[in-house]
Order: sequence, then C-alpha cells, then structure tokens
Amino acid sequence: IAQKGAGSGTMAFQRVCSLDDLWEGDMAAFDVGDTEVLLIWPNGGEVRAVQAMCPHQDIALAEGQFDGKTLVCRAHLWQFDPATGKGVNPTDCALALYPTKVEGDDIFVDVDGIQPLHAAG
Repeated sequence: IAQKGAGSGTMAFQRVCSLDDLWEGDMAAFDVGDTEVLLIWPNGGEVRAVQAMCPHQDIALAEGQFDGKTLVCRAHLWQFDPATGKGVNPTDCALALYPTKVEGDDIFVDVDGIQPLHAAG
C-alpha cells in the first residue's frame, strides 16, 4: 500500500484550465491554490507553468509580451525562455518552473514545494 504524505514524492497536480482557455503562442495567469502561475504555450512546444511575477521587481509577467518564443517583462524588458525558465537577457536570472501535464483537454499544474525565484541585487 502506497503511503501518502511528506517525503513520499507524491505530486499534487491541480486542474488549472482547459486547452480552450490557452492558445498556442499565448499566455495567461491563473491561481493554483495560493500560488499565482503563468501558463505559457510556446509555438511548437508544450504548455509550461512559470512563476507569475518577474524575479526582478515583482512585476506581473502577464502584463508583458510573449511572441510565441520569448517572454518579455514590460517594466525593464527582461527576457525569459518559458520552455526552460532561463533568462535570455540578462542570462543570470531564471523563472521557477512548475510541473505541468496535459490530460485530454485539461491542464494540470503542481505548485507544491516550489518557491518563486528572485534576482540577486
């Protein structure tokens, strides 16, 4: 019998929305429990969930721009690759990635134990 609880590696995926709510090449912010996440669907890629706030100064990334490949924060034009969460410009920053899965038309995200990242300085 499988044990559930802390340390068991059990992931708590929660349904966030359906694929009808997010188009390929687009992004949208959602609340998953107490955590705000940004769902992004890169062109030709898989749906990703990243932290909703820019690690630089807590600006909502949903207010930025996404061209299907690169996410750009509106405040200081920091750029991120949502497929990896890594910073494009500057390169020494990153976004927290949340485990994401698509089952049928539903998108699920697991935010347990993952904290948003913040840039140094």
